[in-house]
Amino acid sequence: MSDVVTGLVCAVCGTAVPISQALSWKCPLATDVDTHHVLHFENSVEPFRPTDDSNPYLAFRKYLAVDSFGAAIGLSEAERIRIIQETNEAVASIAGTGFLRTPLYRSSELSDALGFTAEGGVWIKDETHNVAGSHKARHLFTELLHLLFAEAAGIAPWTVSTRPPLAIASCGNAAIAASTLAAAVQWPIYVHVPPAATTEVLTALTELDADVRVCARLPEDEAGDPCVLRFREAVANGAIAFGVQGTENAWCLDGGRTIGWEMTEEMGPLMDRIFIQVGGGAFAACVGASLRSAGVHPKLHAVQTEGCAPLARAWENALATGGARNAGPRWNECMWPWETTPASIADGILDDETYDWIGVLDSMADTGGAPVVVSEQHVMQAYEWAHSLTSVNVSATGVAGLAGLIAMRSDIANDERVVVVMSGVERVEAN
Repeated sequence: MSDVVTGLVCAVCGTAVPISQALSWKCPLATDVDTHHVLHFENSVEPFRPTDDSNPYLAFRKYLAVDSFGAAIGLSEAERIRIIQETNEAVASIAGTGFLRTPLYRSSELSDALGFTAEGGVWIKDETHNVAGSHKARHLFTELLHLLFAEAAGIAPWTVSTRPPLAIASCGNAAIAASTLAAAVQWPIYVHVPPAATTEVLTALTELDADVRVCARLPEDEAGDPCVLRFREAVANGAIAFGVQGTENAWCLDGGRTIGWEMTEEMGPLMDRIFIQVGGGAFAACVGASLRSAGVHPKLHAVQTEGCAPLARAWENALATGGARNAGPRWNECMWPWETTPASIADGILDDETYDWIGVLDSMADTGGAPVVVSEQHVMQAYEWAHSLTSVNVSATGVAGLAGLIAMRSDIANDERVVVVMSGVERVEAN
């Protein structure tokens, strides 16, 4: 089974938004004071029959919300396909590759090291082959298509020559992905990064002509990531939210689903468990939603580190206040920013708050999964194994899924088929 998107609905207050509404980033009831809202897609059900295309946005096009949006505002199927193809070609001209399906394969080395039988084992979903080296661009591409579709239909409140800037808050991979897509279509972008952003990341952003804004924490700042605070200020001043938090732009929860659909098409019900890194949560929320829509239910495990684990706390709080599923109306009881300074070598998942926690909790509750909190030792072991036992050039952040499997190994049967997602290419610091 699969889904064709018919609208959006707030997972917190239930407010509905039609699929035809342009620039439908946030729940209409969200305010600067009440930011605890997030739009999720509503789906009709039909058979899961993707087309045989190497471009995931064409292979799974009819299941994407952005395609339903394009149709609803009057763009023909031919026009929607043309925009996807031409934009992907423009991305390839900047990134060296356009969007293609990413590898999924059994690692005999990891399977043996972890003591699995030949019937079970560890499968790697390698997202380092994505545009800009991680899954982030998958989320952002549907946001970009939404903007381009609105322009093509003549309903955007700007012209190509008067485009407002895009804006994102990110410590690395998402910033590079967003700047890559912006450069591909010559769209100005503000990138809000922390003072700890590496020289390599800052150099890459500069080469992509991004307007980089380093965001130190100010004495008067409220709790939370100062990069997100400055990002929200930019959006309030007219910039377009172009990030990977569903609370800021719901359309990031569309394109990320293509990764889960790829896994479904290749392994389907053969998957027993999936371990996936969680920072802001959009990635795990998307994978969970896509698997559910396609009718497969492997246990989903969302992995965070001991140095920053707001999702596991939200899971326990949700269970104690009415259940893990549909916990959105209990936001204040379940999710709030991590009180201590986040710290881990897996620095790409140190979001103070798991913004898309509702979708992640729903998916874990639906599949019988649960969050996993790993130690630094688990992360270091995963990093060492990833680099010595596989050919994946993955960062410490990107091995968090494998770290989760290592931490839970004693609870997993030897013949289970386990997928670990590796996302975030290892970037070498410039000399």
